[in-house]
Amino acid sequence: MEEKENNPEVIDLRIIAKKIWAKKKLFYKVLPITFVLSCIYILGFPRYYSSEAKLAPEMGNSGTGSIGSIASAFGFDLSNMETTDAIYPTLYPDLMEDNGFVTGLFNIRVLSEDGEINTTYYDYLKKHQKQSIWSYPNNWVRSLFKSKKPKKSVSSEGKFDPYYLSEEEDNIAVAIRTNIMFSFNEKTGIVTISTKAQDPLICKTLADSVAVHLQEFITDYRTNKARIDYNYYKELAAKAKSDYDEVRQRYAKIADASANIALKSAQMKLEDMESDMELKFNAYSTINAQLEAAKAKVQERTPAFTILKGASVPRKPAGPKRMLFVIFMLTIATFATMTYILRRDILKIIELRDKKITR
Repeated sequence: MEEKENNPEVIDLRIIAKKIWAKKKLFYKVLPITFVLSCIYILGFPRYYSSEAKLAPEMGNSGTGSIGSIASAFGFDLSNMETTDAIYPTLYPDLMEDNGFVTGLFNIRVLSEDGEINTTYYDYLKKHQKQSIWSYPNNWVRSLFKSKKPKKSVSSEGKFDPYYLSEEEDNIAVAIRTNIMFSFNEKTGIVTISTKAQDPLICKTLADSVAVHLQEFITDYRTNKARIDYNYYKELAAKAKSDYDEVRQRYAKIADASANIALKSAQMKLEDMESDMELKFNAYSTINAQLEAAKAKVQERTPAFTILKGASVPRKPAGPKRMLFVIFMLTIATFATMTYILRRDILKIIELRDKKITR
């Protein structure tokens, strides 16, 4: 005991417990106040729900065989080395940084569980969001310094420009990035789409709609060149068929007009038109074959997505975690109060350690 008293750095838990117990009335004041204030604070935040969908996107044909399987077991994805695509599944989460992709979600139709809200996702975020009571002072201050930007984002041609957004549209885009997240598991090759919303049905609708939007975006990207080639051959085929039909009609008219004429010049003209008609038909047949090949190429380049887990309507809110928050604040208040009670002992220990260091 004498050694402990002469050496304040030795911590005696019994002495600490006695000092804390002697100040127990302080806890009777601090903890109830902390509980009430924590409840008031956290109840000011609206509840939200979460849902998720899981997709297995088509990966390139693997030529690595067992080597690819071994690499996958160690967290390496060799399939990316076998595709010429610039956007492969590991980059899907980065699509949320692109305004063009995010603004494509503005017009998603959403319906609330009670049926009172039936509008676009943009309008839902703009007009139908429950705000935290603590956000009103902040919003009021921000409104005083609000900059004047165009209400609508338009390009020089008067069309919507996703890369020149108004302040309101930019805020909506930021909210979408907060509510929708992509993640990619390199080991399993699964893309997970996670969504948040203040309504459970809208939360589920978002996950489904974003999955469809992602598939359409990737499909448009991967089939872009093939579709350009297809449209090119489609125009050529239409022109070739028009030329062939025109020559055939002219041939039929001349053949009918010279049916009873035995002139050599008339027969030679018919033969020339037959040759021209045959050339036009061969050209049309060749281009039509190229058109069918281009059409098959579009289908070949169209990626396949397998839905491993469909989004479901959540039954319980995902947050905020009110009980956990209150418990966390009570824990912080308890440790803060204990530190306050033992502040002098803590300062003495710090001073003694500083003296030893300076010696």
